[in-house]
Amino acid sequence: MTNPYDQPSDPAKRKSAALTDGADRAPGRAMLKAVGFTDQDLARPIIGVATTWIETMPCNYNQRELAQHVKQGIRAAGATPMEFNTISISDGVSMGTEGMRASLVSRDLIADSIELVARGHLFDGLVCLVGCDKTIPGAVMAACRLDVPSLVFYNGSIAPGRWRDRDVTVQDVFEAVGQHAAGRMSGDELHALEDVACPGAGACGGQFTANTMAMAADFLGISPFGLSGIPAASPGKGAAAEQAGRIAASLVKDDLRPSDLITPAALRNAIASIAGSGGSTNGVLHLIAVAHELGFELELEEFDRIAAATPIVADLVPGGRYVATDLHNAGGTALFARELLKGGHIDGSARTVDGRTLAEIAGAATETSGQKVVVPIDNPLKATGGLAILRGNLAPQGCVVKLAGHERLSHRGPARVFDSEEQCFEAVKNNLIEAGDVVVIRYEGPAGGPGMREMLAVTAAIVGEGLGDSVALITDGRFSGATHGLMVGHIAPEAARGGPIAALREGDVIEIDVDGRELRVALSDEEIDKRLADWTAPAPRYRAGVFAKYAATVSSAEHGAVTGPGLNE
Repeated sequence: MTNPYDQPSDPAKRKSAALTDGADRAPGRAMLKAVGFTDQDLARPIIGVATTWIETMPCNYNQRELAQHVKQGIRAAGATPMEFNTISISDGVSMGTEGMRASLVSRDLIADSIELVARGHLFDGLVCLVGCDKTIPGAVMAACRLDVPSLVFYNGSIAPGRWRDRDVTVQDVFEAVGQHAAGRMSGDELHALEDVACPGAGACGGQFTANTMAMAADFLGISPFGLSGIPAASPGKGAAAEQAGRIAASLVKDDLRPSDLITPAALRNAIASIAGSGGSTNGVLHLIAVAHELGFELELEEFDRIAAATPIVADLVPGGRYVATDLHNAGGTALFARELLKGGHIDGSARTVDGRTLAEIAGAATETSGQKVVVPIDNPLKATGGLAILRGNLAPQGCVVKLAGHERLSHRGPARVFDSEEQCFEAVKNNLIEAGDVVVIRYEGPAGGPGMREMLAVTAAIVGEGLGDSVALITDGRFSGATHGLMVGHIAPEAARGGPIAALREGDVIEIDVDGRELRVALSDEEIDKRLADWTAPAPRYRAGVFAKYAATVSSAEHGAVTGPGLNE
């Protein structure tokens, strides 16, 4: 008489065998059979398929469909997929509201929830479908933390909208709000733009945070080059998702893990991709968080060093003219990698999930004749990358300034001090900000916000009112990847934890000196210390719930705003 429990385990079931194999696991198998899994399914390696589908935005809206294609690829390659979902917060929809506080908080919660499901169900591997901003670093963080064979698959960028015979993105709508407030656009015009700016599924189209981090994931090696970059609405996206599933099954068979791919060299490659594409300053925060999961120390000065040496060669919105679909049509991220490799700005020996090196990927790049999105490395759009790290008496632990999309490297002016984003937005909307001002938004840091809100509503309104070239803004919060202009964020220590930004008063003279890598206020150290000695920390905005827990455990922006015991000390 045969015993069905005596079958040898597949050697690739390095974790799931403990869940599915042997007579003792009959109750668990019985429950899995209730949802359709067979003995054959459960004898194979099990790969979790995480989606961040949600009906609050277009960014992740095609993931239910793509997940089916991923699962087909996994099954075809001899493994068994198990789909699950986690949360996402729309930056674009929540921007400028209290809801935006949830955005950065969601990154660590996404990582935690993926980790919990994968550990709880002993997956042998993982595919994470990602879209909106925080889903990408959250998924990469979880994969690094678990260190099981994993890949991250980007569901693709949205197509641009079309308005008045030009391509538009949601950034144009944000800036139009400022134009409307200044009387330069009618309500009917704003509404007409609103109706067409976002034509379907996919993440925001410029080199904002989603596309910046999707590109960085390619250069980290954990996302399949050439597949993630296919736009959301492209007919080829389903086949790309199926191929991603096949790759994931291969990773499980070969036991190739995130720690094998995301090395210090890969992190430097990802930094170069952000610098060379004029990408979002949020990439600084997120790559530090990824490095933290792998036990690497990634210093702010590494970003400054790489950005200073890496020219901008991708002409992408918001600093340039083109969107992600244009980059794909021009030759894709591989074409961009080719130019960076030619200039010696990336390590071509770094491996990726599909088995190729960056050098092999760059060497196979196909350039569309006449494309203007990626320029030659010997004739760059800008000689240095799109960000810099400043320190000084206002930011002793550092801050980040975005350099793409403007030419200003210095500013000196009076502080206009606001203790929340809402206060500042009201002042902007009521035309109370003048040329030469330095707008200060504080108590919006990781703990003080909490959640380190992005300031796109404010920065876009400033640009929309025609002040983008004459006003600077500094904050302990963050900026959207869609922000452009002389904006300094991530100031550490933050105001809520007694950073010098808490000592600022209306009219104090603030100096931004990018060449000197300095952000300072024209006050003596003694005066700053005296003001801080009289300072009292504001009461927490939230005393219970997820925001209160986050504020109590989050680290400073300098350390990636990651959560964990003892990180806020």
